[in-house]
Amino acid sequence: MGGMGANLPAPTFDDVCAAKYVLLTTYTKDGRAKPAAVWAAPENGELLVWTEANSWKVRRIRNTPRVTLAVCDVRGKVRSGEIEGTARVLDADGTERARAAITHKYGLVGWVLVKASILRRGSTGTIGLAVTA
Repeated sequence: MGGMGANLPAPTFDDVCAAKYVLLTTYTKDGRAKPAAVWAAPENGELLVWTEANSWKVRRIRNTPRVTLAVCDVRGKVRSGEIEGTARVLDADGTERARAAITHKYGLVGWVLVKASILRRGSTGTIGLAVTA
């Protein structure tokens, strides 16, 4: 792997699922790493992420589903080693599950951000991602 948290112990998938912030690294077609700190919540063995529908990470996942995950802080500073994963873009029902999981995990702040985003972008302005280890 040899990424940003290479000298830190690798977390378990459960460790990543429990973290407040997750560093989700997607990859360009030519293999360049593009890390982003995200909110993520576990559901049924997957880690659900909620993001803008037209974000580059969504485009990269559609092209290359390989990702890495690490525990990080709000600014994306790595707090663990990384683990490999596979991501997929969710449909409308899956996106609704991701919104619900984020709201459940992050409480009032999560609820406010989800509702504000729907008001600002509409229900199709954001999309869910599912990551498996």
